[in-house]
Amino acid sequence: MSADGRFAPSPSGTLHVGNLRTALLAWLFARSAGARFLVRVEDLDPGRSRPDVADRQLADLAAIGLDWDGPVVRQSERASRYEAALDVLDRAGLLYPCFCTRAEIRAATTAPHAGEAATAGRYPGTCRTLSGAEREARLAAGRPAALRVRTGGAAVTVDDRLHGPIAGVVDDLVVRRNDGAHAYNLAVVVDDADQGIGEVVRGDDLLDTTPSQVWLQRALGLPTPAYAHVPLMLGPDGARLAKRHGAVTLEDLAREGTGPEQVRATLAASVGLIAPGAPSTMDDLLQHFDPTRLRP
Repeated sequence: MSADGRFAPSPSGTLHVGNLRTALLAWLFARSAGARFLVRVEDLDPGRSRPDVADRQLADLAAIGLDWDGPVVRQSERASRYEAALDVLDRAGLLYPCFCTRAEIRAATTAPHAGEAATAGRYPGTCRTLSGAEREARLAAGRPAALRVRTGGAAVTVDDRLHGPIAGVVDDLVVRRNDGAHAYNLAVVVDDADQGIGEVVRGDDLLDTTPSQVWLQRALGLPTPAYAHVPLMLGPDGARLAKRHGAVTLEDLAREGTGPEQVRATLAASVGLIAPGAPSTMDDLLQHFDPTRLRP
């Protein structure tokens, strides 16, 4: 496949410098390979997504020097593509309605009689074998149904560029929520395939979702891109960077007198791309970019 890459933020809050570092690395992976770099707004959840936040995120990406190819894709405009993917899974006999709430799943997986798979936090399969009458009774009682896909507990191994082989047992995934919203795991694999993404570069907090996404790619007959999960930026307490750590957004840092070019230099130095204080134009970063120096 190509080395075309992307950055796909969720517009639920301002990007902090950890998000911006991941975006910078994704840009460098793609541009250093002479490939396209795309931006996608992952606004699947209307309750948490805000157009004004999306606009600020795009402005922050541009402020640190990132450019992208083509128009920005917004998931909220792609419901028909996700429904088409659900049709493929349904025709294959892989979908079933699930009426379980999170509290019910949590209770089932922590009960004293729960098996090993359940206590590991996996979906216990409560709705997998419901009869037609049982499903009708739940619908009649006003219980909304999500859609899950049968995976058969498939074992999937993915070769990550930085982490090496990553193995996972794929649970029965929710592919459409009980409020009708399409699930992230479904949308992201459809989007990556439609946009021709050849290498997914993202934070390593998403590493565990990758076997599930690869399973969906295979079930839908979609290509599997290469993956590189890059280190997250941590706060002084060793936890993942968050707003509680102080000035962590471009706006915050600008109020303290730190401009976006200086932020970019600091981000590049934090992963060893340049020495502290060294020039950090985009051309400089491309010249010194070596993905083998990025280690989990």
